[in-house]
Amino acid sequence: MVLVGLFLAILQLGLVLHVRNTLVACAAEGARHAANADRDLADGEARTAALIAESLSSRFGDGIASRHVWTGGVQLVEVEVTTTLPLFGLLGVDRGLRVTGHAVEESAL
Repeated sequence: MVLVGLFLAILQLGLVLHVRNTLVACAAEGARHAANADRDLADGEARTAALIAESLSSRFGDGIASRHVWTGGVQLVEVEVTTTLPLFGLLGVDRGLRVTGHAVEESAL
């Protein structure tokens, strides 16, 4: 019985890490897309939502926000994804999982 519980706990941890890492990759790709000179923040949010829907489920892409951030004299695009933490399989709880992706903003010449 202890072994089954340990196995399920490890399986759950693996699922949470997979979802987190996938969301980080989607947010980073959305930020890179929005940072292109001919794109805006809405394009990055749409790209992030599409990638999340393709790789996980569209319900993980409900809380996407983006903004411009200045760090060390460099303008960055930040895409933040806030979603539920997947516990007990793919059922979520109210505690949030928040990840961000950043990219350097290209300037239109």
